[in-house]
Amino acid sequence: MRVLVAGATGVIGRQILPLLSAVGHDVIALSRPGDRALALQRSGVQVAAADALDPTALSRAMRDTAPNAVVNMLTAIPGTINPRKMTRDFAATNRLRTEGTRNLVDAAQEVGVGRIISQGLAYAYQPGAGPAAEDTPLWQHPPKQFAPVLDALIELERLTTEADGLVLRFGHLYGPGSIFAADGSLVRQVQAGKMPIVGEGAAVFSFTHAHDAATAVAAALDKKTDGFLNVVDDTPAPLHEWLPALAKTLGAPAPKQVPAALARLDVGSWGVAYMNELRGADNTRARLQLDWRPRYASYVDGFAELDTAGRRAA
Repeated sequence: MRVLVAGATGVIGRQILPLLSAVGHDVIALSRPGDRALALQRSGVQVAAADALDPTALSRAMRDTAPNAVVNMLTAIPGTINPRKMTRDFAATNRLRTEGTRNLVDAAQEVGVGRIISQGLAYAYQPGAGPAAEDTPLWQHPPKQFAPVLDALIELERLTTEADGLVLRFGHLYGPGSIFAADGSLVRQVQAGKMPIVGEGAAVFSFTHAHDAATAVAAALDKKTDGFLNVVDDTPAPLHEWLPALAKTLGAPAPKQVPAALARLDVGSWGVAYMNELRGADNTRARLQLDWRPRYASYVDGFAELDTAGRRAA
């Protein structure tokens, strides 16, 4: 199968390219013209040089490469995010998830692409008890900093599903290149003792390792499943559990406790909600419909790699 991967240089895209090639797919990386596209070409990857926000160039690239499937992993998330400035920090990603997805879908339909898979989020569900299944409503009244992000995700899901595509809702992404990588911004904060537990730290996190995200994409290419699937690990964990565990793994100071009212002045309503209201997700449908299993069943497995990476660096 000829597969066009948009967002090929992102955290998940870098895992997808070699994996799909290894299992026999003919992979084309969509990349804006420039250094990243040249680097991909030098590594032996076939590149379609086009900006997803340029519909004319994208349509031409789609005609030239004639893929059977399109994998949409488009994001432009900065390495460090200010929770009070979510609108600013996610503006480019929001545009890619709306305008970029629309351009991809339109161009794909012009050439008769039969399979579209897009990247969604599994932590945008309405807060509540227990892991959320795919039919759980998305957040009805999110903090104002997160509202534009959620609106963009809803539009991405609409565009994808109206094209009979599949949205893979990933959890909190970790692995190489992410904020949870050995050199990632969140890990650096924890090492510096600058990531406290706000309030009760009651938010429940479902993690997704970048490798597991890539294997889910590979599995989905061969299935006819559409709609939405939660691609997360097997073990949702509250922040007050995994954050101290991460600090211990890194040999960092134990996280301090900060009252929510005090933290709100610094990180805003989204920062407090991120630590106290997020809901975990259930991966049962992805396991059944994709015949997929996460290699990293728990954050414990993935965090152990950080310890190994730290020892190698030392």
